[in-house]
Amino acid sequence: MKSILLIAVAALAIAAFALPAVRQLAADLAHRAHDALFNHLAKSGAILTMTTLAANKPRGYELGEFNEIPVIAADIIYEGAAVGDNGSGLARPLVALDPFMGFAQRKADNSGGAASAIKVQVRTKGLIELTVVGASSAADVGEAVYASDDDTFTLTSTNNTPVGKVHRHVSGTTCVVYFEAVSARSI
Repeated sequence: MKSILLIAVAALAIAAFALPAVRQLAADLAHRAHDALFNHLAKSGAILTMTTLAANKPRGYELGEFNEIPVIAADIIYEGAAVGDNGSGLARPLVALDPFMGFAQRKADNSGGAASAIKVQVRTKGLIELTVVGASSAADVGEAVYASDDDTFTLTSTNNTPVGKVHRHVSGTTCVVYFEAVSARSI
């Protein structure tokens, strides 16, 4: 019995001593297998490998809260109008349920032009003072704001386009609204 116990203790001692070495061996094998698989896939074109920059690369940047969008044919978007996407990526005065593209920064008159003949500059996110139907007090702060056309804003979601949230109640139905166009919303 003593010899079996002695063998068991010796086996445990050897396992305890060898265990870190076994773990390291297993880790090394796993890393080698991963590297071999990655290299094989990269050579076969299944993985695109990228190189890092080795020199400066100047890039063009834009102000992050503005966008220029081509306008639909035969229409005018007035300064301050909520702008919607007509379903083809073209801007128009917002119609209920259009994706919201922002607020027009200046008038874009394409009344005599073809689709995309001009662009409208829009602000895609920020704070704006609006008349919001249904807003009445500071209790509305945080409530979602919707648009039913390019100049009608409401707290009613049914058949309307979400544009933002009440940031601050000013008085009556006047509120400061935090707005975000669909292109400015987080991914």
